[in-house]
Amino acid sequence: MDRIRIVGGNALNGTIPISGAKNAALPLMIASLLTPQTLTLENVPHLADVEQLIRILGNHGVDYSVNGKRDHQNGGGNGYSRTINFTAENIVDTTAPYELVSKMRASFWVIGPLLARLGEAKVSLPGGCAIGTRPVDLFIDGLQKLGADIDVDNGYVVTRARNRRLRGDRYVFPKVSVGATHVLMMAASLARGETVLENAAREPEVVNLAECLVAMGARIHGAGTSTVTIEGVDELSGAKVRVIPDRIETGTYAMAVAMTGGDVLLEGARPDLLQAALDVVAETGAEITPTNAGIRVRRNGAGISPVDVTTEPFPGFPTDLQAQFMGLMTMAKGKSRITETIFENRFMHVQELARLGAHITLSG
Repeated sequence: MDRIRIVGGNALNGTIPISGAKNAALPLMIASLLTPQTLTLENVPHLADVEQLIRILGNHGVDYSVNGKRDHQNGGGNGYSRTINFTAENIVDTTAPYELVSKMRASFWVIGPLLARLGEAKVSLPGGCAIGTRPVDLFIDGLQKLGADIDVDNGYVVTRARNRRLRGDRYVFPKVSVGATHVLMMAASLARGETVLENAAREPEVVNLAECLVAMGARIHGAGTSTVTIEGVDELSGAKVRVIPDRIETGTYAMAVAMTGGDVLLEGARPDLLQAALDVVAETGAEITPTNAGIRVRRNGAGISPVDVTTEPFPGFPTDLQAQFMGLMTMAKGKSRITETIFENRFMHVQELARLGAHITLSG
């Protein structure tokens, strides 16, 4: 599809099932590398990134089977969620080549499980989105702290664990990193001894991964706080885990209803995953009501109030909802200020909104 035609001016009404979160599904899929047994993931969204990661895992020898069904009851933004079984009984290759990793940044994360389980990995430096500098130095520093020898050679990170097994240690993240928290938590699960991660990411996707690892037999405490403690075990087993609902999809639809007016039930959504964003949407004049079925969003006739927002790591306002909120604020009665603190290039939508007639001034 190379064109989408939108005819505006209508209120939104009805029910929208919320998909499983891509940013939770990807690290859960990668965790399958940690065990020879089957990891079953429920509520996996049907997205290009998921399909690409399936190909990358297949390159390492991971077998998978899909049980897909129309599932309006339990989520799926298009009414389509899947249960996928991943089995990494025999890992045939510890190299993740450039032609695969360059297409999706999260595929770099295989370095943690491969190193932890097999004692070695060779992974291409990642590609990914153009929203700012996203270096892998935290991944490398953290893995070195766990006893890995690492070289960067011709665009590949080549790493080996001394004596074929990582060892626990204390690592303080110099800045919060969701990806590095994922990788070090997976790697430490099979390390010898205790690992303490300080200034760790607190995002719900990190908690979902920790819950998965615990179900597989890992010993993890403190996930969802800034200090995570992992006591390494000798092996992990299979498990069945459900992917959490997508908080960014939830927030996007909530802001759409706030823009247009109407009454929509976001089915399966969990308010605890994005409370800061929901509070901001409520400040604009929309009515947000948690229900047993999800989250109900309404705005009928009231004007949209301007609200100042600063993006922050969880539990603050998510950077991934900043562009959507800016769209909402173009309709507010008054001035609002949006401050981006996570990615330095994440105002590329400003000029496009200005072309539509928005009055936006960019500074800094």
